[in-house]
Amino acid sequence: MSFDPRNILVIDFGQLGDVVLSLPALAVVRQKFARARVTVAVGGSAAPVVELAGVADEALAVDRVALRDGPKHLSIWQIGKLVLEVRRRRFDFVIDLHSLSETNLLGFLSGAPQRLYARRPTRSLDYLSNFKPPPPIEDRKKHAIDRYLDVLAPLGVGEVSRVPRLPVREEDSRAVVEMLRKAKAASDAPLVGIFPGAGHPSRRWPVERFAELAWRLERNDSVRTVVFAGPEERQLVREARSKFPPSAVVLDRLSVPQLAAAAARLSLFVSNDTGPMHIAAAVGTPVVILMQHHPMFNCYIPPGERHRVVAARTVEAITVEAAYAAARAAFTTERASSLFSG
Repeated sequence: MSFDPRNILVIDFGQLGDVVLSLPALAVVRQKFARARVTVAVGGSAAPVVELAGVADEALAVDRVALRDGPKHLSIWQIGKLVLEVRRRRFDFVIDLHSLSETNLLGFLSGAPQRLYARRPTRSLDYLSNFKPPPPIEDRKKHAIDRYLDVLAPLGVGEVSRVPRLPVREEDSRAVVEMLRKAKAASDAPLVGIFPGAGHPSRRWPVERFAELAWRLERNDSVRTVVFAGPEERQLVREARSKFPPSAVVLDRLSVPQLAAAAARLSLFVSNDTGPMHIAAAVGTPVVILMQHHPMFNCYIPPGERHRVVAARTVEAITVEAAYAAARAAFTTERASSLFSG
């Protein structure tokens, strides 16, 4: 195709896990327009994912929650500031992967002559997009990765890898090794990660059951558990610390690149359905996902046969026995695979 933009803005305002799932699409843009400068406007917490993946020249960090849910006068001021910043950069092509009304408007106000938006019924303002031909209307039955790639179908991208990948930087790996050394967890015992947090309480398996799971894994499988916590989970983990095995390591001050480096050292990562789980999968670690069953839950599961899902009517209905069975099956499979490959 003759279309040859040189300054591209990709709007990717999803949550952390959504941005990880969008990495194959971002990689396509980077590869398709190798001579262009690519900027990805992304929620601040997910900006390090874009930077680490190397799919853009710049990640433009945006406080997307404040834009939508902050005090009205501050939201209007921040939106105006963002529009001015985007216009100043003189983009010639805007791609909106999520396509909400406010992000469609941002793309239109950018002044870019070409705009390609995801077509989401009842969510997007399709008339503000002008790229021809338009992408297919969003199919909610498709996996999120494929929905992002569908947005780029008019660009003629062909067959591409649909597996999100995140590399691990040496400096982050060294920092994690030092943390584990200080916690006396740098031995040969396999490490199993546990992340008890979630963006919403309804998606959070009780932390006490995570603690019981840690005890079972350490007693029965000779592993060392590593409990991960971000800013939202620190108090939760602090209150439940006494319930976990004394040997459990708590890592609660990691940057996103350090989280990726730590996850890459694990034999298994057990988590609620949340962003860190997607990061662990993207560095190649098998994950066990504890989640509420709903019609579209398969649309957000990391691709690959090494991962396991434990689902029930509510996340609280998942038993420790079910979680342990899935974790042990994944762990023993991974251990056997490692021995065979070694």
